[in-house]
Amino acid sequence: MTGLLRRLDDRLLPPLGRGMARLGRTPARLKILTGAAVAASTAVLLTAVWAADQRPPSGDQTVGDVVRVGVAEGGSIPDYLDGAARELAALSDPAAGYALVTFTEYLGPDRLAGALDGRAAAVVVGRVPLPRVQTEIVRIAVQRLPADLLGGMAVIADRKDKEAADYKRLSAKLTGDSAQEVELRTVYDSGAKVSAAEAVSFRDGCSCFYAAVIRATPAELAELAERPGIRAVDPAPELVRLDRAVLLPPLPEQTDVVKPPVDGLTELMASAGAQVTPSGR
Repeated sequence: MTGLLRRLDDRLLPPLGRGMARLGRTPARLKILTGAAVAASTAVLLTAVWAADQRPPSGDQTVGDVVRVGVAEGGSIPDYLDGAARELAALSDPAAGYALVTFTEYLGPDRLAGALDGRAAAVVVGRVPLPRVQTEIVRIAVQRLPADLLGGMAVIADRKDKEAADYKRLSAKLTGDSAQEVELRTVYDSGAKVSAAEAVSFRDGCSCFYAAVIRATPAELAELAERPGIRAVDPAPELVRLDRAVLLPPLPEQTDVVKPPVDGLTELMASAGAQVTPSGR
């Protein structure tokens, strides 16, 4: 949000910051070796739920590498799918490596293991697919499915409950009828509703997951790519550390170009005359 966000005071930043997870994309796969780029990637990684401490060991020479795997905002999804297939066919090293696997639909914890044909996942990517809402993209580190995924979803649900309470508290403090306070209340009230809905969905074990990172041999990846329900298997042989990865899988409902979904709050604020740019929650 442009003009509106400039008017948000520091009270908004903690709950809004926890919820920000852009659905927008950046260049499909890039290695960035500067500190500034690492800092920029942190905004994406804030949505991750990690099972263990991911801090790099002292003296690790890979700490500056950030690898983006997926498709860029504004990029062609058919071109991305074709490129992933070509890259998979061209793999020459028989050793196991990481790959981003995307699904044709949102899956629940009970279906993920079957969709991957028993192959172990390292990270699962998802969001609550609420209509006309840019919900938060989350990453959950897993070793055992579905147990670790369910545990991660419970953690996110608790956080979403706290976010909803924060938004309600902030909204209740706004008792005036000025244009600024009306706009802020709209933002807070919308945030409370979305966060509460996300909490319920994650706690109920929703069908919310549309991608996973696995580690497998080229032969295993090629076999997986032929299974029903698998949209793409995108090899990432350059990926060494998952905490250095920015994952950008296309959403199941996106078929032509990657772009943020229509957001009802954006439309509401625009119709009221406020300048609002989609930024996700």
